[in-house]
Amino acid sequence: MFLFDRYKREVGVFRYTLRALIVPLSVLSVTLAPVMATGQALPRDAGDYVIVGGRLWVGTGDEAIANPGILIRNGTILQVGNFGAQYTDLPRIELTDEHFLMPGLFDLHAHYAVDLFGEGRVDEYTVNPVLFLANGVTSTFPAGEVDPAEARKGRERIASGEISGPRIYSSGPYWGTARPGWQHEAMTPDSIRIEGASWALNGAHGFKAKGILPDQLEAVIEVAHAHGLTVTAHLDSGFRNSVNPRDAILMGIDRIEHFLGGDALPATQSAYESLEALDLDHTLTATKIREQSKLFIEHGAFFDATLTAYGYFADREAAVYEYWEDEMGFLTPYARAIVDAGLPKTPSEQFGRIYRVKRETVKAFYDEGGADNLTLGTDHPSWGEFFSGFGSHRELHAMVLAGIPNPAALRAGTINAARAIGVDTRLGTIESGKYADLIVIEGDPLREITDTRNVRIVVKAGRVYDTKELLDGVRGAMGPLSSTDADWWKGNLRLGR
Repeated sequence: MFLFDRYKREVGVFRYTLRALIVPLSVLSVTLAPVMATGQALPRDAGDYVIVGGRLWVGTGDEAIANPGILIRNGTILQVGNFGAQYTDLPRIELTDEHFLMPGLFDLHAHYAVDLFGEGRVDEYTVNPVLFLANGVTSTFPAGEVDPAEARKGRERIASGEISGPRIYSSGPYWGTARPGWQHEAMTPDSIRIEGASWALNGAHGFKAKGILPDQLEAVIEVAHAHGLTVTAHLDSGFRNSVNPRDAILMGIDRIEHFLGGDALPATQSAYESLEALDLDHTLTATKIREQSKLFIEHGAFFDATLTAYGYFADREAAVYEYWEDEMGFLTPYARAIVDAGLPKTPSEQFGRIYRVKRETVKAFYDEGGADNLTLGTDHPSWGEFFSGFGSHRELHAMVLAGIPNPAALRAGTINAARAIGVDTRLGTIESGKYADLIVIEGDPLREITDTRNVRIVVKAGRVYDTKELLDGVRGAMGPLSSTDADWWKGNLRLGR
């Protein structure tokens, strides 16, 4: 429900201040019923409204400006500044100088998968979508769906208004051995082209490959591009007929996940073995990384660094992996007891080394001129201790700690991500004609990147959400209530893996 401490009906203005905590969701309609379902968005017939006050970062420069006013109509940004007299009396969200307005975040590796029992992942589309949205993540690409049928149901529930959530650009199933039941001998290039066309015609927006062979990847890229879709991949070094990112870029792939690849990862051993021993202080290694970075830039390929993904499994750098919200509080009591019983987990020393090396390589990529090719992806299938929706803030923090300037990190999570998946004409910046996807933050992430954690208002397609109400609506809701409904959450059992 949306509650208001005080309001001014006579002029249709509702003030949002840190002290009054007037929830801005009623701003759009002074005739709004006093009680609504938790997390439900305002209806589209709320009409025009404006957002005034605060500081605005449109998503392109390095500085914020005084917000000249944003006019929103039917989910689109109609105008930024220079309003005519006819808009003077519109309902409005009124911000203070302590508020920072920016485009919604875009997570290009946003897993909705959870594995609470250690018995195989399932895609969860009841709590996860709300957690993404509440954290200011207004667009996501799952980068491989564990259960595409369940993922489709989740998108349908969001579209119908049953649950709140971000835009979800469907990835369909994994292409490669990451897909349960994948058989290399059966997945010929011709069969991949046929199946890829089917997924494209059924609404996939892009494909994700993992554990794929060279001729298979070529076929995936070919069919995806034939239908206007993008392809990303978690690749290896070329070891044992895997694909090195260098070769995938030459095939025409759009994005690469996790690590740069190239000659710094020789085909004589796995990528992980090379990564954990990578020494960027070595002249030859540094040269190879620079050459591979140039290859990305020359071919217009994007690098989805996922800096934090490996750190969850390692010793967890305290500053990055701290809690600012009780994430485990979103578990049901039964699920929390199950998760607690499996803690603490033994840190992976290998992933710890890879986490630190990845920080160095992403800075080298940026220094070589890759700022516009860097995107944000979290890649965190949750086991219940941390949830993916909060991960974008950790990823931004890790980027800055790696040496990426704050504005560049924010662009990686907004306009760069939109460009990388081909939706930048309507998303990624706050400009006239773009969809009204934006967030209000308390603080200034251009100065202190961890201020992105302080999302207070989220606007997606013009609908306004209060972060606190979204989070409160799903506390204690993730996972089974008891052993009687636990089997649904065991992916290996339910999905017959």
